Amino acid sequence: MRSFRAVGDEPVFIEHGDGPFVFDADSNRYVDLVCGWGSCLHGHAYPSVVEAVIKAADKGLGFGACCEAESRLAEIIIGAIPSIERVRFVNSGTEAVMSAIRLARAATGRTKILKFAGGYHGHVDSLLVSAGSGAATLGRPDSAGVPESIASTTIVAPYNDLAEVEAAVTSYGKELAGILVEPIAGNMGFVPPVQGFLAGLRSLCDRCGALLIFDEVMTGFRVAWGGYQTLNQSPSPRAGAPCEHFAGPGAGAARAGALNPNPSPNPSVGAPNAIDSRPDITVLGKVIGGGMPVAAYGGTAALMSNVSPLGPMYQAGTLSGNPVAMAAGIAALSACKEQTYNRLRQISRALTEGLQMKARESGFELQTGSCGGLWGLAFSPRPIRNFDDAKSCDHSRYAQFFRAMMDRGVFLPPSSFEALFVSAAHESAVEQVIAAADKSFRSLRR
Repeated sequence: MRSFRAVGDEPVFIEHGDGPFVFDADSNRYVDLVCGWGSCLHGHAYPSVVEAVIKAADKGLGFGACCEAESRLAEIIIGAIPSIERVRFVNSGTEAVMSAIRLARAATGRTKILKFAGGYHGHVDSLLVSAGSGAATLGRPDSAGVPESIASTTIVAPYNDLAEVEAAVTSYGKELAGILVEPIAGNMGFVPPVQGFLAGLRSLCDRCGALLIFDEVMTGFRVAWGGYQTLNQSPSPRAGAPCEHFAGPGAGAARAGALNPNPSPNPSVGAPNAIDSRPDITVLGKVIGGGMPVAAYGGTAALMSNVSPLGPMYQAGTLSGNPVAMAAGIAALSACKEQTYNRLRQISRALTEGLQMKARESGFELQTGSCGGLWGLAFSPRPIRNFDDAKSCDHSRYAQFFRAMMDRGVFLPPSSFEALFVSAAHESAVEQVIAAADKSFRSLRR
């Protein structure tokens, strides 16, 4: 991703960040809509997080032993997410997903995992697979170095297609350890679940005895306090308001009406059937580290008792629970208030509505959507519901838009398959982004 090859550009080398901005080695300033791929919820170099890191580092960088900060961060996470009673810290989303899959296999005694086409869950061997078209199928390696025998333990189905998942469960249910899903897919753009999709996955897991695994590395503590799974449940006054999903004009907007009955161009639809789709295992990352390398997985006390030293499933890491990283996570989550999520939602909505308007004025068909501090855009005449839809977008147009925006001081993800992010500090930069988009759209039209 950092090579910029997908957008035909040269990579930038970032020297430092400040609030909503990053500065490259040539002293160019950009409004940062990558935000450390979602980890910077409060903006770069947020004072309380930096202070916590310096204070913790002054006492030592790591001990290979338990520290109080682990328990403190665990208490915050457990208090925010009802589905988690015990949590285990690791260093990356890849490690967390790998461990969650191992836990599902240990708890069920089964082997296979179902994931969704276009869903990225880190560079775990068994998950680096792509989907064929049509019916759900066993995965094939999508990377050199991944043996067929490992990839074949993964079943791939289209996102937002319960019928295909049900067909896979009918075929492989007795072998299925778990279904792994991003509540909002963020690696094929921004793709929210259609009404009933997540609840349907919960029901299918219950039917066949598999575990439901939510990969909330992107959405956890970014779309709401406690993640996507807590939307509409009001677990805390910090939860903020529901999700905003909306689509572009014309046929896109008409089809968006099928997603929820509210016909307004920017309906507040919340999390469809959130209460009925509570996961067995939750994977977290990004925000819980405040910019430091921290991730986690958790579930009920009974399920997590399978993990060593209480149970037979082994998982460990020299740097897991590192005191400096834990301090950063505690500071970042402690700074989350109700107004934080209200501000994130307002900023994302202002950006998507502003870009939508400027695209329309220049004659471009643009799809947009947002949920909390997570949002997306796609050059397409119709909403994006799955990976096939994402692949059909105008990716060359996005590459042109990316370069035009960089020239005007806005740093977008260097791939049209990525979601975008804002921090609570981006309020002051909204008008700059919209103005840059206006000029960029006009330049592309010529």
